[in-house]
Amino acid sequence: MNTATFGALAEPHRLGMVELLRDGPLSVGDIADRMALGQPQASKHLRVLSDAGLVESQPAANKRIYKLRPEPLQEMDKWLSVFRASWEARLDRLDALLAEMQGKSKRDE
Repeated sequence: MNTATFGALAEPHRLGMVELLRDGPLSVGDIADRMALGQPQASKHLRVLSDAGLVESQPAANKRIYKLRPEPLQEMDKWLSVFRASWEARLDRLDALLAEMQGKSKRDE
């Protein structure tokens, strides 16, 4: 798991940018407008996201269009799946224990 991905997403503005880009590619200006940021500030955040491999940009006339790259997010999902499986197993055991306790409680009544 690339820790740069988590580092880039830890900052709220960058996480918001990733959420915006989930719906499709946007220009730096559009991102800045939607996030109520100045264009230089938005560009700095996009640079961090780009360095972490989360976004890529393409020139379009005098604009830069940014879009998400799925690979780092897929890698993160794969890494998280280990934890997800562990917690699901624990919750399944808890469900079974609660069902057993409820069954005993009803028999005792």
